[in-house]
Amino acid sequence: MDFDDWELSAEELDNLERDALKQIAERNASSSSATTSASLQSKLDPYAFRVTHKREDASSAAPNILRPSSREDKVSGEFLAFPILRCLYLISALPDSCMHVLQTPLTKNKGKSSAGNSGPHDGNHVKQLTEKRSVKFFLHASGNIAAKFSYDQILVEAFRKIPKASWSAKERLWMFPLSSLSVAEKVLREVSGSNLELENLDPLVQRAIAAASAVPDLRDHYEFIPNSIESKLLPFQRDGVRFALQHGGRILLADEMGLGKTLQAIAVVSCIRESWPVLVLAPSALRLHWASMIQQWMDIPSSDILVILSQCGGSNKGGFKIVPSNTKKSIHLDGVFNIVSYDIVPKLQDLLMASTFKVVIADESHFLKNAQAKRTSASLPLLQKAQYVILLSGTPALSRPIELFKQLEALHPTVYKNVHEYGNRYCKGGIFGFYQGASNHEELHSLIKATVMIRRLKKDVLSELPQKRRQQVFLDLGEKEMRQVNALFCELEVIKGKGKLAQSEEEAKSLKFAEKSLISKIYTASAEAKIPAVLDYLGTMVEANCKFLIFAHHQSMIDSIHEYLLKKKVGCIRIDGGTPSALRQALVTDFQEKETIKAAVLSIRAGGVGLTLTAASTVIFAELSWTPGDLIQAEDRAHRIGQVSSVNVCYLLANDTVDDIIWDVVQSKLDNLGQMLDGQEKSLEVSHNQSHSSPSKQKTLDSFIKRCHNSPSHDPSKKHCH
Repeated sequence: MDFDDWELSAEELDNLERDALKQIAERNASSSSATTSASLQSKLDPYAFRVTHKREDASSAAPNILRPSSREDKVSGEFLAFPILRCLYLISALPDSCMHVLQTPLTKNKGKSSAGNSGPHDGNHVKQLTEKRSVKFFLHASGNIAAKFSYDQILVEAFRKIPKASWSAKERLWMFPLSSLSVAEKVLREVSGSNLELENLDPLVQRAIAAASAVPDLRDHYEFIPNSIESKLLPFQRDGVRFALQHGGRILLADEMGLGKTLQAIAVVSCIRESWPVLVLAPSALRLHWASMIQQWMDIPSSDILVILSQCGGSNKGGFKIVPSNTKKSIHLDGVFNIVSYDIVPKLQDLLMASTFKVVIADESHFLKNAQAKRTSASLPLLQKAQYVILLSGTPALSRPIELFKQLEALHPTVYKNVHEYGNRYCKGGIFGFYQGASNHEELHSLIKATVMIRRLKKDVLSELPQKRRQQVFLDLGEKEMRQVNALFCELEVIKGKGKLAQSEEEAKSLKFAEKSLISKIYTASAEAKIPAVLDYLGTMVEANCKFLIFAHHQSMIDSIHEYLLKKKVGCIRIDGGTPSALRQALVTDFQEKETIKAAVLSIRAGGVGLTLTAASTVIFAELSWTPGDLIQAEDRAHRIGQVSSVNVCYLLANDTVDDIIWDVVQSKLDNLGQMLDGQEKSLEVSHNQSHSSPSKQKTLDSFIKRCHNSPSHDPSKKHCH
């Protein structure tokens, strides 16, 4: 019988068999009749569970043969389904007068081994030792090795010798850890006289397990995490750090978006400080975000954080070491943390390969899924060469296994060395190497989870997450985009200077009006300047394939975002001042109910009030509003009653734009509401009624002009007008 038919453990079956044999032996000892041998043997059919010998005698001697009672009731259906046990049970219930026919060396010669006492039992014993057996090994979802075979006492005894092997009665499988695989193979080879057929794990799986077992366990390094980081980690994030260390610092951290992968990676790196400097590969839109996160969490000077930018039109307020990639001078990657975009890697490949980076972080590592892309072929050697590699991706392409191959090859090149071997097993073969399907997906998922990947979903760790979290994401604007903004700031500085020297009240009012007009122009120019960088950031959201809301104020920004999403064939809705009221609810319903609708492009004013868009748990602000209360109202389109997930809010900011003016007042206003907007992915508890506690009357542009006069330190124009 196959294990899938069992409902009893091996120990229970052993006990039942021994009990039946014991009853037969006892009856043999007291039996004296030998008259019914031939008739009984010809009429006993154990497989059909039928007795034709003198029904009246059998019924009087064993009235409950067909309906076992008491002890047998517990296992009646399953127990009687086994031919051998049915026969033994039936025999043990026969009258004593019938038992002599079953007297054989089975019980009489038990314990005797002389050649002269050979009999049917010895023949059965030889048959038991030489009969064909088969055992199948496979990778279990728990990460252990599972063994499946038909019940056989010899195999059961063999599996009891395997270290940490255990019997799972629920799944009717023997299981043992990956580390015991070689011992298990040895034990089975040594089964005495066994004609054993072992269906072992696929060679690729075996290599992956061997490679994972060979990496050093670095969990004792966890104690090196600075308390300033460790104390801010959530429990599941601590588990992620320990997983990375346990697997030798070569992992794929595949947590769903919004679960703090960046912070976990920084925490891991802080444990292996002796292996610094660090190379960070990231999408171009996230370079400054990484720099600010490292600056916040790591106790190092800002000048030790080197960022290579293709162009930089804004000021360097963080104090990072900025290196332009288009410089004619030679580039030196001499930072403690060196941040490079994937697109620049091909241009700097020789320089990067000549460097000795032992630690490499690859953010949004699904950017490497295309084997033909230049960034993939240039980045892969860097990752393979490094001692520690942390890949981060909230969308590791589990449904399209071929997109995982390059990431796995980066982590373990000796395991994933043949794309055809991988493709034939996990991608339904393929025609001429075109692997787009999926096969053996359960094995693949179990394999990567057991060896390189940790993945948590929001719904799995929801109890640990705050209801709402905010973060700043700093954008890199080019010189071309910043020209008009810089010119307007210079003009503003001139007018502010004249205002201080005004000779009359009328002149002062006139200059104040001109100042207000200029700030409005800066607001519009800032939106225009931010458009390319905002679209660049949206590319990472499109790759993440999750639902999100994106808010903007200016029509040009809203139009550009909408056109970009349509060009990328991303399903989206749009609600702004031009959307008829009658259509709004239908659009909201589409976003809430249709999986194909991934984005909602919204005006801060028109889409920020009265709509319920809880299908999204990510909210992005491409622009800020003059009125801080509008931002809170907009955030709460996703953070409303009915939202079952934690909401992650991202503010896209650019230095030396109107964001410098607005953000400072927004932050101050929200601090007054008992909230923080520090942009450092810090956990933030937000009560359900805080959105209603916002003052209904918000100061607008006049307060910002006043702040410009009173707080010149926040005025970015000084950096451009000397």
